[in-house]
Amino acid sequence: MSGVLPTNGQRDRRHTIELFDLYKSFNGTPVLNGLSAGFADDAITTVLGPSGTGKSVLLKHVVGLLEPDEGEVRVFGQDIWKLKKDARYEIRKRFGVLFQDGALFGSMNLYDNVAFPLRKHTEKSEAEIREIVMDLLREVGLEQATDKEPNEISGGMRKRAGFARALVLQPDVVMFDEPDSGLDPVRTKLLCRLIRKVHEQHGGTYVVITHDIASAHFLSDYIGMLWKGKMVHYGPAATAFDSEDPFVRQFLAGEPDGPLGME
Repeated sequence: MSGVLPTNGQRDRRHTIELFDLYKSFNGTPVLNGLSAGFADDAITTVLGPSGTGKSVLLKHVVGLLEPDEGEVRVFGQDIWKLKKDARYEIRKRFGVLFQDGALFGSMNLYDNVAFPLRKHTEKSEAEIREIVMDLLREVGLEQATDKEPNEISGGMRKRAGFARALVLQPDVVMFDEPDSGLDPVRTKLLCRLIRKVHEQHGGTYVVITHDIASAHFLSDYIGMLWKGKMVHYGPAATAFDSEDPFVRQFLAGEPDGPLGME
């Protein structure tokens, strides 16, 4: 299948993010079961799959928050779990992550939330920080809400603020953990439109974890399908929606009949 890495031990770098034979279990229950994949650079990939199939666990492996039981996570050509902690920390600075709830600091207003990574990881002046932060807040439509705290705004606004913060260090890779979770259909479409617009302007490798087929259809340059801990399909979006694979067809069509059941 296009885009799925070989499992024959080949380690020639082809992508910024490459996963080789990942295994991960929790309390004896396998979640990732020999997963291999390479995500297309400078494109938006959505990773789809049933609930509980390991999508968020996959994301946490890529950003170095979870260590695999077996296998390799290669980012920018390096196996991150063979690096020292400090080196792995430096690689994380090249990632932006938008978590499901935005993961904003409740004690900070939106401006300070977005400015936080710049203050922590750079030596930029407050004037430089303000220029960057305000540019991003304008880009996501929050320039009039800089003094608002997270508990004073809607879920959609929190996600947009989280997106701005994910972009503030100009990352090479941006990961999205179910950005449409908890949003109504209209706000989901607006957020997807924003993600697509920002990617067209800035580029980068975007990986969107989702279960929403409409979001995947709108956003995707590439689609990965995760099932039973493995990447069972990866390729250009059109190939997924035209796939003859029974699982891919059933999931993308939302049909009750097929290999995916209630188990």
